[in-house]
Amino acid sequence: MIVLYIIIGLVAAQRLMELIVSSRNTEKLLGRGGHEVGRRHYPLFVILHFSWLATLLVAVEADRSIHLPWLLLFLALQGARFWVVISLGEFWTTRIITVPHTPLIQHGPYRFCRHPNYVIVIGEIAALPLAFGAWGVMIIFSALNSLLLMHRIKVENAALQDRRSIMNKYHLETNRNTGHEISSENQEVQ
Repeated sequence: MIVLYIIIGLVAAQRLMELIVSSRNTEKLLGRGGHEVGRRHYPLFVILHFSWLATLLVAVEADRSIHLPWLLLFLALQGARFWVVISLGEFWTTRIITVPHTPLIQHGPYRFCRHPNYVIVIGEIAALPLAFGAWGVMIIFSALNSLLLMHRIKVENAALQDRRSIMNKYHLETNRNTGHEISSENQEVQ
């Protein structure tokens, strides 16, 4: 059980650090003329992630063994999460912040996927409970996360629609078109 506490504690500490970085980046983006969309659903994500970790602490039995492949997948997803954060730099935030007239990012994992962080979170919400055999936690929180993500992606895509045409123009003018679909989560290119 101590392993569970250590892992949940590390994940919670990581998430708190991410919220600090996100808050700092959000302030910078808003200071540059950015605006937030989807503000009303944001607290639901915070509640979901907190509840997910808390439920694991309550639902996992003390004598539950660790399923190493699922834990290794979860750890690999942390590397992918770090890749997203590094790729976006000061534009990474947990909120949907858009800075008008700024092209969208198209490097790092965004070359391959429009919403890589969401793919990572889907994997995390499944893999960590499965590492402790908590199938019920995985099913419930994966379903809740899917419902929230469907709404968030719709809101985010609508907010970024005008900037996708800027990205096309940017890549044509700078001859930097990679041939991949324009991709972003909620971030800008410097």
